[in-house]
Amino acid sequence: MTFRSICAVKGVKAYGIKEGKFGLTLIRASGTAAGVFTENLVKAPPIELMRKQIKKGNMEAVIANSGCANAYTGKRGYDDAVAMTGYAGSELGVEPELVGVASTGVIGRYLDLPLIQRQCKAIAHKIDRTTEAESFAAEAIMTTDTFPKHALVQKETFSIGGITKGSGMIAPNMGTMLAFIYTDADVGARPLSQALKQATQRTFNRVVVDGDMSTNDIALCTATAESGKVKYTEFSLALEECCRLLARQIAADGEGATKLIEVTVTGAKDEEAAAKVARTIIESPLVKTAVYGEDPNWGRVIAAAGRAGVEFDPNAISLWISNGTERYPLVRSGEIIADLKKAKESMHGKKVFFILDLAAGKEEATAWGCDLTERYVEINGRYTT
Repeated sequence: MTFRSICAVKGVKAYGIKEGKFGLTLIRASGTAAGVFTENLVKAPPIELMRKQIKKGNMEAVIANSGCANAYTGKRGYDDAVAMTGYAGSELGVEPELVGVASTGVIGRYLDLPLIQRQCKAIAHKIDRTTEAESFAAEAIMTTDTFPKHALVQKETFSIGGITKGSGMIAPNMGTMLAFIYTDADVGARPLSQALKQATQRTFNRVVVDGDMSTNDIALCTATAESGKVKYTEFSLALEECCRLLARQIAADGEGATKLIEVTVTGAKDEEAAAKVARTIIESPLVKTAVYGEDPNWGRVIAAAGRAGVEFDPNAISLWISNGTERYPLVRSGEIIADLKKAKESMHGKKVFFILDLAAGKEEATAWGCDLTERYVEINGRYTT
């Protein structure tokens, strides 16, 4: 049995169901827990509820629905989110206060609670630790995603697995994404929270599809402790690796996307400066459309870097473009040396990489995004109809 994500982790069982646009996922795992949430002022009721419940530092299960975001739904929406935890708690035999809840889909519509309750009853007895179970769980939370997203990092003494959904309304400070991450390492609630926040900052917070910030972003991490104590540094790096694998998949699956864009900024005075420049480049519509058209208009990359609000000498920077195998110089220490034919050839594949050296320090950061296509407009121009 070859696991792809969460069911590789000891103590985790899951299942999911998808009926048209409406899906439901249940995950059963007991342990310490941590979460990170959207920074949008308009937070969906499930987010408001989870910001309170995560303070307990423990979780027994997760219930997540797709098709309706339960966002901007007021008191009724909050009560509906509470009801969802009750459905899962009743079916799985756990306290509702220890059930994580998440929703994704259309904003400004109320949940179909009878549907969610029926789906919950239908799958609760099917939760299992199998490859099929984790696949159904990942598929059930999809909306405009074109493929389920799994990640698994296995170390000598512990494992970390995660599933996520995300395709549109993706911007820095997380995107329209739900991420459920599990580890069998024994990690306390406080260090788990610290590691998750750092991993999120370096991965999910550096993904841009369209620049819009969602109302429902959530990433939950539960540690079952079934593999024993681990060194914090080793665990933190492994968690970041798992989140990075998920983040790259979100970027590659941006709505209407045909190419993954990865921007690495080096030579910055600090990591945040590097991240700021990388995110600004990634979110530029001009950069995105150039990549889509396989147009080596690299000046757009430099122009975007210049408006990031980070100090550097434009006459000292260097820029490369790559297809992941070969790397071609475009600018070296402020001098144009671009071979436009080779630059264009490097854009033919499914992945395009830019490496920008600011020559202003020793720190670096990477951000991920995708090209901007006509298909993105088609998807979002008729999203609710």
